[in-house]
Amino acid sequence: MRSAVPSLAMLCAFLGLSGCATLPTGRGWGEDATAVPGWERVYASAANAARDPWVWAPLAGAALMQIDDWDRRTADWAREHTPVFGSQESAKDWSDDLRRASVLVHYATILATPSGPDAEDWLVNKIKGTLVSVAAVSTTSAVTRTLKTRIDRRRPNDLAGESFPSGHTSSAAVHTRLASRNLESMELSEPTGLALDIGLHALTIGTSWARIEAGWHFPSDTLFSMALGNFLGAFFNDAFLGLDPQRAAIALRPSDGGALLEWRVQF
Repeated sequence: MRSAVPSLAMLCAFLGLSGCATLPTGRGWGEDATAVPGWERVYASAANAARDPWVWAPLAGAALMQIDDWDRRTADWAREHTPVFGSQESAKDWSDDLRRASVLVHYATILATPSGPDAEDWLVNKIKGTLVSVAAVSTTSAVTRTLKTRIDRRRPNDLAGESFPSGHTSSAAVHTRLASRNLESMELSEPTGLALDIGLHALTIGTSWARIEAGWHFPSDTLFSMALGNFLGAFFNDAFLGLDPQRAAIALRPSDGGALLEWRVQF
């Protein structure tokens, strides 16, 4: 089963053969990356990232885990039964492998994005776009490390502190969110894009649960980290990369006799 983890990255690398094309606007991916996007774009990007269901839903989940000590009870149960990975040691190894896979997939999608037919421009555009990704990843790591040392929460296995938040999960989340944004720049069929996007989110979720089964984190640690990585990945991509990709969102609104779950896409 573990041999299948890199398959998503291999597919994205294969897609990179078409990475010399351009975006529908005629621009190359990374060509419009900027360090000074303006406050209006920064604010809009932050607001859109906060409304993303992969940000607010994990945060809501982390809050709910505080009810009736579910956080501790779930962590103890997962560590004792290890229902997915079979043992704490296996879960720890899987968390490492899944996080590494998320990194590999992210940078494979960077190669796959259409950055222009001219070799020199292609290289410059790739470097500019990659710097935005590096900034997102570095900021996520710095925020995670700062919170770890300031809060210093004891881990479920009582072997150490710095349980909150989960570095593995926030890293996987920011890499997979950036990869997901990169997929929006490629000319993929709807089934292919959906399958790849599901695979990306599976890497983050798998990393998160593996850290819980391994005994190194509470569910609220990894849920918060999932929200953090997704927020910063979406924010940096939208604010500094200079793209206006399609936007999909899930919304729940009341209706007569109940509620409607909507899937909205902005073109």
